Amino acid sequence: MADAIAFDLATELITKLSSRALSQIGLWWNLKHDIDDLKRTVYAIKNVLLDAGEKSVTYERLRLWVEQVTDALYDADDLLDDFSTEALRKDLMSGNKLTKEVRLFFSSSNQFAYILKMGRKIKAIKARLVSIGSEAQMYDLASRFSPVETSFMTKKWQQMHSFVCEDEIIRRDYDEVALLKLVLGFQSEENLYIIPIVGIGGLGKTTLARLVYNDEMVKRHFELMMWVCVSDVFDVKAIVKTIIECVTYKPLDQNLDMDQLQKQLQDKIDGKKYLLVLDAVWNEDVQKWLSLKNLLMGGARGSKIILTTRSMKVAKITSNCPPYVLKGLSDDDAWSLFKKIAFKEGYADSTNSVFVEMGKQILENCAGVPLAIKTIGGMLSFKGTLIEWQSFLDRQLSRISLRENEILDSLGLSYNHLPSHLKLCFAYCRLYPKGHEIDVQTLVQFWIAQGFVKQSNPSQSLYEIGFGYFKDLVERSFFQEVGERYSGEGLTCKMHDLMHDLAIFVAKTNSIVVDSNFSAREVGGKCRHISVNPSLIPLIKGKRLRTLLHFPNKREESQHMSDETWDSIISNCIHLRVLKLDNLDINKVPRSIHKLKHLRYLDLSNNPKLKILPKGICKIQNLQALKLDWCSQLKELPKKIENLVNLTHITCEQCHSLTHMPRGIGMLTSLQTLSGFVVDKDGSHGGADLSELSGLNNLRGQLRIKNLGFVKNAKEIFRAANLKEKQHLRSLVLVWSGDSDDDDKSLEDLQPHPNLESLLVIGWRGDAKFPSWISLLTNLVNISIWGPSKFKHLPSFAQLPCLQHLFILDLIELEYMDYNNPNGRQGGLESFFPLLKRLHIQNCPNMKSWRRRRPIDDDNEDDTT
Repeated sequence: MADAIAFDLATELITKLSSRALSQIGLWWNLKHDIDDLKRTVYAIKNVLLDAGEKSVTYERLRLWVEQVTDALYDADDLLDDFSTEALRKDLMSGNKLTKEVRLFFSSSNQFAYILKMGRKIKAIKARLVSIGSEAQMYDLASRFSPVETSFMTKKWQQMHSFVCEDEIIRRDYDEVALLKLVLGFQSEENLYIIPIVGIGGLGKTTLARLVYNDEMVKRHFELMMWVCVSDVFDVKAIVKTIIECVTYKPLDQNLDMDQLQKQLQDKIDGKKYLLVLDAVWNEDVQKWLSLKNLLMGGARGSKIILTTRSMKVAKITSNCPPYVLKGLSDDDAWSLFKKIAFKEGYADSTNSVFVEMGKQILENCAGVPLAIKTIGGMLSFKGTLIEWQSFLDRQLSRISLRENEILDSLGLSYNHLPSHLKLCFAYCRLYPKGHEIDVQTLVQFWIAQGFVKQSNPSQSLYEIGFGYFKDLVERSFFQEVGERYSGEGLTCKMHDLMHDLAIFVAKTNSIVVDSNFSAREVGGKCRHISVNPSLIPLIKGKRLRTLLHFPNKREESQHMSDETWDSIISNCIHLRVLKLDNLDINKVPRSIHKLKHLRYLDLSNNPKLKILPKGICKIQNLQALKLDWCSQLKELPKKIENLVNLTHITCEQCHSLTHMPRGIGMLTSLQTLSGFVVDKDGSHGGADLSELSGLNNLRGQLRIKNLGFVKNAKEIFRAANLKEKQHLRSLVLVWSGDSDDDDKSLEDLQPHPNLESLLVIGWRGDAKFPSWISLLTNLVNISIWGPSKFKHLPSFAQLPCLQHLFILDLIELEYMDYNNPNGRQGGLESFFPLLKRLHIQNCPNMKSWRRRRPIDDDNEDDTT
């Protein structure tokens, strides 16, 4: 991957070195000659990097040369980032009003010592790159000015919900029927019968298990259905905990011991016929398996376990029955799958017999392995000429058999044909644990923080562009299981185990997982990104690190973030761009955190003891994302937050102790996420008032406004919030507080943009009129009103034309409403809301006039008949 990193870094450096601001500063500081020389050197190196990357597969010395280039370009990028950061900091301190471009590089303070230091560093990095670049001549490298493939970027993308899951692309009818017979028909003498599905990675074991698991006959046959992704760590306690959560649909207390979990498990499965899928099992320890099996013996006779594994040994130790050995797809099914994918973009002509013949020759080498077919087909789908297909067939496709290392080679072909920025984005996912459910929004924010996302179109936000990268990788099967965690949540995805293996392979020493003392000491100068057990952070000497991630482990108790760990991060990891420290029992963030001046992403969420943030955070002017969700004792955000001029995301979900928002937050006009805005109840904290929302018109997702009942001069302030200009908001939550009536506070003055999709009103005691702007919300699908409320005049759906425009509503929630319909009985709700899926009415005693003519999924109704 070094060539992809180097090419991307070189491109970014040329952009920075070509800016008018840096050119002007070069003249002022007598560095223009050095800057121009550095730019020419980077240009020359960039032009041969792609050819060097391709040839380095064969020539070891050339691979080492590419690594040298990569290290030097990293250091050059750090230098320019240091330069621009320092200039921006001084500019903000001095109040300079220069243009934004110049402001990034110029400091009016004119500190002579700083200029000399930066001059020496620029000369040194230029000399280093010139020396490395001169060695390129001995390798006879050809100039190439663009990545292998870019044509796919012109594709018009569909919405994410149109992505087809792998089950819908190809079904294994024969295997599905055979497995259904084992699951439904076979009767064992024992209470528990275990069915192993065995096959190499990429064959579709999980897909087949999912098809059977979701079969309607199977759902009717079993009382309980559970699915656990085991992956490479077989931890009985964690597995039992997940099984219980599958039954209860609720997260368990992390502090439960094994005895308590065992009792809960027995209570849930006792005497019930269940189906349990244990997906991706690697454990070959008989004793560990028996300890789990013994806990699962309490179900009724006929209970079944489907177990997927790559290991025949695992199958033998877990079950006495013959394993179901999954083979490659039949020729017809393989061709059907390949044809759907390779020709779907329309670049290649599926009716051209030459394309078809070459496709079948390529397919012969995929051995019927769906993952190999999908990845190679996805790569070919963006190649539109016979020459490109023939080149792939002649030069790059090696014989693939049913051995996993060779299938990994075939997946590597698709990786090699990715543009450099997508190579970086994919390889970065090596830091996630195998089998991890990846939050897509967070992943894209990681990519942005690392500079992988390039803004070529000013009309698109970096997130929109980065999300396009994600969709590119999904289309090429680098991700799977794309979907929502649950209704209202963002997108998630997973990586197939083989794809994760590929990410590990291509990332090499650039990205590693640090999970032992040995691996911590192995973090060397070439490593830029790590995922680490927090207890090992003090052992890491990684001054070049750009990423430090921590993924909370369900098998471990929460860890305390010590002062020693903080000191280690700040002193040894000064070039960090991404720092994720959630769930670490943090109670204090040191003031010296401002020394991490390159930081773009900081996650401190799920630290309930954290009460205050240091002012030093507001000195990290490069910060783009600040995540504080579930910091339940956090009282306030730091003052001078307006200095975080690059901030795009502030999340503070479930921060119940927040008393106010800091003044100046309205100046952060680049904000795209502000999950909560808390009105200062009595003004004693000197907080921002609601009018500071006026200019934040780039806000996206959900906005929750709390303490509306305490707003003074409500009519003026509500309108000043300017909600109707926030066209990207999808969800709005309006929360009143206090005991007094709010008759002077009208919903009419909080009119949102017509694009709003979800509206939740909580605890409003004011004027009972329904706002007239409701008729303008033509995209509204969810409306919820939670009391206590004085909505006594909720309009009749039959008589009020404005509500009839909301025919797309699929959720209505009404709680604690003193509503009485003066117009008598209403018709069935389906007459007005044909898409209504869920109706929730609770503690509304006078709503007996409501009736329905067809079933609706009700939840905790009181009087709805």
